[in-house]
Formats: sequence, structure tokens, C-alpha cells
Amino acid sequence: MTKEKYAALVKKRSRDSRSFIDCAKAFVIGGAICAIGQGILELYGFAGLSEDTAKTLTSVTLILIGVLLTALHLYERLAKHGGAGTLVPITGFANAMSSPAIEFKTEGLITGLAAKMFVIAGPVLVYGTTAAMLYGLIYWIAVYVM
Repeated sequence: MTKEKYAALVKKRSRDSRSFIDCAKAFVIGGAICAIGQGILELYGFAGLSEDTAKTLTSVTLILIGVLLTALHLYERLAKHGGAGTLVPITGFANAMSSPAIEFKTEGLITGLAAKMFVIAGPVLVYGTTAAMLYGLIYWIAVYVM
């Protein structure tokens, strides 16, 4: 097949870019997740909890919601429409941690559930921790040594 024929085939089979619509959907769905999180935080505040406790419980609640939606196969439907808007909030991280674990639970508790949980999120944790340590070291040198 020539390059021209291949290019024509790709053009014929590719769908038109819907970047604006996809970005708008990601913005709305990601914003809705964040608004729900803010609502949960406000509810914990109205319950009389301290600000730190309310923030912690909000994070835990959003993680629980993300895992439950993943287990019920609803998060993937949401992600189909929301795209990157579902990845950024804490619920996206909960989905990234729980979906491989749920998928491989039949392989056993250790080799399936526990080992597969970090397939996607493991590199994020490693690089995030490493970057935080390097940033902290640079900050310490800049502030306290110099």
C-alpha cells in the first residue's frame, strides 16, 4: 500500500475532531465532581466538624464514591463522556487504583487484588513521591543552606 492510499484510508476511517465539545464535557463533568466535593465539605461543616476533619472526611467520602462507582461499572460510563474531567479529581485516582484490583480479583487476594491495584497508580505514586522529595530538597537548600 502506498503512502497516499494509506493516508486516504486513515482519513476515511477517522472521525472528525470534536475537541471543543470534548473539552466542554470534561469541564462540566470535572466541575460537577468538584462541586459535589464542595457540597460534601459544606455538609460536614454544617455537622459541626472542624475544618481539618471535614476536609479529611470529604477526601475519604470522594474516594469511597469513586470506588463504588468503579465497582458498579458506572465510573467508566461517566469517563466515556467526561474524559479528562474524570481523571483530575480524587475520584479519578480512586478509579485508577480500584479498577485493576476489581478486574483481577479472581486471581486471588495477593497476586490479583493487591498486586494489580498499583499497576496504573504505582508509577504515579513513585514519580510523585520522588518529585516531592526533590522539590523539598531544593527548597531546603534554597531557604536554609543559602
